[in-house]
Formats: sequence, structure tokens, C-alpha cells
Amino acid sequence: MAIFRNLDIFLIVLSLGSIFIICFYRKISRELQSEPTNWPVVGMFPAALQNLHRAHEYATQVLRECGGTYELKGPWFLNLDIMFTCDPANIHHIFTKNFPNYPKGPQFRKIFEILGDGIFNVDDKLWEIHRRITLSFLTNSKFYTLLERNTWRKMDVGLIPVLDYFCEHGKDFDLQDIFQRFTFDSICKLVLDYDPGSLCIDLPYIPCEKAFSNSVAPLLHRHILPERIWRLQQWLNFGNEKKLAEAKKAFDDFILPRVSFKDEEQEDDFNVMKIFKKFYEEKNIESSGDLSEFLKDTALSLMFAGRDTTSTCLTWLFWLIAKNPSTENKILQEIETELRVKQDSTGRVFNVEESRKLVYLHGALCESLRLFPPIALEHKSPVNDDILPSGHHLRKNSKVIISFYSVGRLETVWGKDCLDFKPERWISGKGMTRHEASYNFPAFNVGPRTCIGKEMAFIQMKIVAATMIYRYRVELVEGHPVAPLDSVVLHAKHGLRVRLSKRN
Repeated sequence: MAIFRNLDIFLIVLSLGSIFIICFYRKISRELQSEPTNWPVVGMFPAALQNLHRAHEYATQVLRECGGTYELKGPWFLNLDIMFTCDPANIHHIFTKNFPNYPKGPQFRKIFEILGDGIFNVDDKLWEIHRRITLSFLTNSKFYTLLERNTWRKMDVGLIPVLDYFCEHGKDFDLQDIFQRFTFDSICKLVLDYDPGSLCIDLPYIPCEKAFSNSVAPLLHRHILPERIWRLQQWLNFGNEKKLAEAKKAFDDFILPRVSFKDEEQEDDFNVMKIFKKFYEEKNIESSGDLSEFLKDTALSLMFAGRDTTSTCLTWLFWLIAKNPSTENKILQEIETELRVKQDSTGRVFNVEESRKLVYLHGALCESLRLFPPIALEHKSPVNDDILPSGHHLRKNSKVIISFYSVGRLETVWGKDCLDFKPERWISGKGMTRHEASYNFPAFNVGPRTCIGKEMAFIQMKIVAATMIYRYRVELVEGHPVAPLDSVVLHAKHGLRVRLSKRN
């Protein structure tokens, strides 16, 4: 009888254990589609790790189910609780209404230490100096002349010859890589007055150009992993931290020699680095490094903005157009009508003023930015305790991550067709471009830190997109996977492989 009784106990324990294991795995699998479970000791970390390969989609899914805001509970011993939000009211509060309570702060500077004392990384007086000098450069009457000249020159000697080469040889290629090279060369010429020539038929490997792409995924991991873990990786020069160290070396090797110039070497006074150098010397700017380091950090931040915003938007634009061919016809018709391009013409150089006539193309670019914002998320930390409009309490120095990616997928803001590509949503009844509040459309950030290069980016993107759509048909390579990279910058994970054919 004792044997049977022990057998019964064993079977009961086995059954209960089996039920627990089944429930556990079912719960874990459901977390691919729902709010993560807060497990004892480990918190919500299992769900976060399981969905790390689709971080943006998963965050959007959970935020949608939780009303736009939820707190991710990390393991209790790691102090890793993070508040996630995509609620426009919270965004407006954090970035505008209570802006002084949410500086970049020391935690942000730790995560993005690679940017040094650049405009994205600093607060208070140094940030104001960066913004004022950069804005004076961008609003100078000479700037748009310089922008037009540099952009069309890069089109003529770089982009069009490379695209013609692939078209004539019938080869497929990574269009994202081409756009990244184009914007890298363009921003280097604008900021450093130097064209590295990465966009040519040979497609040379330039470490600095690739370092931008190689650094964005490790920066996202720094948001999720405890600092002690990534600091250990940094000390061991291992994994993602090794990639960041290599990227920093590539940036230093490329930029430092080109900002360590003497005044007599620069004939043109209208040079952004020369303006920063003069201000640094006259105003005794306090930074963490010497003049060369300050100029390097300044140039790097401007290069980050100029390369990734434009190239990322253009990449997703051409993918979205390929998936929605009717929009391509409308853009083509607008180009022919508004720019008066002749049917037998192979292309046309148009100026800044003419580019403003391309309202439908502007709407298509805004849709690309809405669905795939180049900067997918922003990190904030309050100086003092705060209560968000959603009712959630934030403790002093706690971590808040704002998902710009998720904002563009909110039905409450964009309607039930929020996942559809509809350039028309950006056009008013009078045929003009419709304005949207930045807290609903944070592709260029929000509030006082709104990107001051927005107008420049649209001009450059219109020149590239209009010229390409008029000259070529772009066809996606069948079977090639296209998905957003799980990183701070929303690159296409596997690139965008396409084939081109000439239009008649």
C-alpha cells in the first residue's frame, strides 16, 4: 500500500509540475502578442529578452494594449525598471511643458558617450551655444545656395553614375547602402568641406562611413542592459562594446585630422567648423576636451543627423512606394506637371523654391517618417518626481523611453488606417501641405530640441527622390526580407535590395 501511496504522490507532483511547465511556456509564448508577465525575481526580463529581435514591434503591441504607457519591471536586484510611453500627451509634457525637468542628464551621456560634447548630448549653456551657432549657419542666405550646389554635384558625380551602372548591367544592389553613402559624402562636404567619395562605382569601404551603422544597435542594447554588464563588456572589449570602441576609433581617425585646420587653410569664412572654432576661442567655451575634441564632437553629431535621417527616410520611402505602386504614378505625374519636365527629358535640375511645389511627394516623405521615424526612440530621466498626464508617477532619476516608432501606429492619432501608406493624409483640402503637431509626429523630435535641419532634410530628400522616380523604375528583389533593425536608428535590418530599369 505504501508503494501505491508513494506512486500516487509522485504522479500528483509530476502532473502539477507538468501543468506548471506547460502554463509557463504558454505564458511566455503569449508574451509575443501581449503585455509581459511580471515574474518573481526576474520581473518582465524574460519577455524583453525573448522579443529583443523585434523590439520596436513588440513595444508597439504592448503599448497599444496598455493605453500608450506601461512600466517594464526588471529583475529587482538590478534596478532596471523602465517606463515606456507613446502617449502624445505624455510626449508633449516631457518635451515641452515640463522641458526643464527632463534634461539629457548623466545617464543619457553615459549611454551616448560616443557623441561627447555634441549637440545631442549636452544641456544648458553648451546646448544653447550649439543650437544658436548651427541655426545661424542654416539660416544664412548663403546656406541654401551651398546646399543646392553640393547636393546636385553629388547627384551628378555620384548617385546617377552608380545607379546607371547597376541599371545597365541588370544587377541587384542594396539601395539603403547607396543612400547612406550619398548622405555621408554630402554631410561631410557640408560640415568638413571634404568629399570622401564613398559613393562611386567601386563602392569603397570607408571605416568611418560604416561606423555609423555599426554603432546604432549596440546603443539600443545599452538602454536595456544594466550598466554594470555593458561596462564589463567595455572593459573586456567584447561584443557590442567592441563594436562601439571600433566605431569611436573610426570616427576619431576620420574627423580629427579634418577639424585640426589652421585659419589660413580655409579660404571661405562660411564654414560651420570655422564658425564653431572662432566662437570656442573667443567665448572660452567650457567642454570636457580641448578644441580639437570639441570640434570633433560637434562634427560627429551633425554628421549623425545628416547621414541617418535622410538615408533612412529615403530607404523606407522607396520600399513603401514599391509596395504601393499607385503612389509612384501620382508622384511621377506631379513631377511632370509642377516641374514641367518634358517627356523626352532624362532629368532636370530644380531649385529649392521649385521643390516646394512637390506637395504629394512631401506627403509621401512624411508618411515614410511617420511609419519609420529615423530615430526610433528617445531616452529621458526626470530631475524631480513627476506625474505624467496619463496618471503614471515617475520617480526622480527614473528611466523613461519614448517610442517614436509606436506613435505613428496609434489609431487614436492616425485613425484605423494608421498602418496604411497614404500620402493624402498630409494634404489639406486646398492642396497644401498639412501641418501636424510634433508630439503626434515626432520624427524630427519635439519641443525646444526639435531638429533645426528639418527643412534641409526635406530639400535634399526631394531632390534625390524626384530625380530617381523620374529616371528609373525601382523593383524589389523577390524574397529579400525587409524589416526594421532593432536599434536606435531605424535602418532596414537586411538592407533594401532592388533592381532598376530606365523609364522611357
